[in-house]
Formats: sequence, structure tokens, C-alpha cells
Amino acid sequence: MTDKTRLHTIVAPYGREVWLDEVPFESGMRLLRITIREGRRFTVLDLDAQSAAQWGEAMTEWSNSQTGCDSSRCAS
Repeated sequence: MTDKTRLHTIVAPYGREVWLDEVPFESGMRLLRITIREGRRFTVLDLDAQSAAQWGEAMTEWSNSQTGCDSSRCAS
């Protein structure tokens, strides 16, 4: 594994932070590393592109349902 690249930082409710990093490996594989900080506790999850896309779609669907969005005017 070489150096990771920070893609995004999310400041979440209740003092939590979420970091999205791209992590390249010597084999050429690249993974999305999601790190969730809750106080002193860290949860780390590595996802491949397909898994990240599925998770992103599920999160977008949930977010749209919470804000009363329909497919013609919301994030897709």
C-alpha cells in the first residue's frame, strides 16, 4: 500500500467525522477507505468501486426519501 489520498471529509451529527480516502496498492488495486470517527473510536471499511457505487446509490435513495424528492429534481 502506498499513500492514501483524502477525497472528502464529512462533519456528521453528534461530533462524528467521516473521511473518504482513495487507497492505492502496489498490485494496482484501488479501494475507497471509509473511516468513521466517533470520539476515540474509529471504524474503517475498504470498498471496491462496485461496492462503493451500490452503497452510494442506497444512500442517495434514502436521502431523497427523507427530503421529499422525486427523481426529476434530486440527486441521482
